[in-house]
Amino acid sequence: MSDEISDKISDKISDKENEQGGCLCGAVRFRFDRGAVLASNHCHCRDCQRSTGSAFASFCIVPEASFELAQGQPRSFSVKGETGGVVTRSFCGECGSPIYSSVAVMPGFCFVKAGVLDDASWLEPASAFWGSSAQPWCPPMTEVVHARNPDIPLP
Repeated sequence: MSDEISDKISDKISDKENEQGGCLCGAVRFRFDRGAVLASNHCHCRDCQRSTGSAFASFCIVPEASFELAQGQPRSFSVKGETGGVVTRSFCGECGSPIYSSVAVMPGFCFVKAGVLDDASWLEPASAFWGSSAQPWCPPMTEVVHARNPDIPLP
């Protein structure tokens, strides 16, 4: 990202309610406007399970225009997601902490991982995706909406 664009984004974000976060080792830091968050969710797809080393990923969806890297540059790895679209996962190249993902089916948004937020207590996951892939030892939460998976035919 050019310095000029980065400065414009910084000016825009500095006037908003910032959320901040970073990786385990501190090499990558970021911030975004909490008011711009579209939603927070859980995903039980096998890719999220593998990338987190857990039963599911928790994240908030943030417009790219509201997200700013404040320090460091994450590395990224792209895979074909469960729906066939590209998923690019960005992570710290030093400690490996997942930072955010970008998905082809939702261009212009970052899926910021809840675990790297300095304070994730404000997140209220609204839905769970790919519940059919959930591990039996950690089923999807019953308090949230379960989004229909592409592999489940509509009635």
